[in-house]
Amino acid sequence: MFDNHKYIAFKTIVTREVRRFSRIWVQTLVPPAITICLYFVIFGNLVGRRIGEMGGFQYMEFIIPGLIMMSVIQNSYSNVVSSFYSAKFQKTVEELLVAPIPNYIILSGLIAGGMCRGLAVGVIVTVMSLLFSDLNIQYPAITVSIILLTSILFSLAGFINAIFANSFDDIAIIPTFVLTPLIYLGGVFYSVQLLPTFWQIVSALNPIFYMVNAFRFGILGSSDIDVRWAFLILFIFIAVLYTCCIWLLRSGKGIRT
Repeated sequence: MFDNHKYIAFKTIVTREVRRFSRIWVQTLVPPAITICLYFVIFGNLVGRRIGEMGGFQYMEFIIPGLIMMSVIQNSYSNVVSSFYSAKFQKTVEELLVAPIPNYIILSGLIAGGMCRGLAVGVIVTVMSLLFSDLNIQYPAITVSIILLTSILFSLAGFINAIFANSFDDIAIIPTFVLTPLIYLGGVFYSVQLLPTFWQIVSALNPIFYMVNAFRFGILGSSDIDVRWAFLILFIFIAVLYTCCIWLLRSGKGIRT
């Protein structure tokens, strides 16, 4: 339970994060929505008509959960990494460090801010998907749980990237060369059952593959994996990254110079 001053600190950080991305919504909310809309049009309508069915569903229905998950991952990550690195660059992070606020409150506020942006874009993309296909959620509890846990995980990952970044170029390296390939190879556009055995094994090593498929199961009721594995992987990764983030905040590594 938060006492009053901790709650005020947490609320202040979250409010700052939400105002930060909502104030420039044309840059933070509109571009990802337009990008996903292009995916719907090009892959869902044009390419999807030639593909037909994928995993027992129309191709448009099949890719919608993956595209929603992709938007949440990218925006949860980018909000925290850009926000915290900007605070480092402008030296305003020192105000947080010297304030009588526990590290877990600082981290929780940043995570909540990342989740707000990620989920906001996710909602926009979900509404847009209704223009292209009906969306009947089969398992609401699983759907909501997976999307929330995934948003938390990638908010934590964005924080770690921001800690070790030494320039604005550094905050683009991981999303470009690590995050994007993992997302595209995570089963967003295809069923792993179509792949040769070797590539199915490789896909099984990609954690995003489990998140995408678990989210697809929540919406469509069908998945290439056992959903329990997705929850286990999410909890393990969240616990490990959260511990690392708290240690980094406590030690001041990458923050104090």
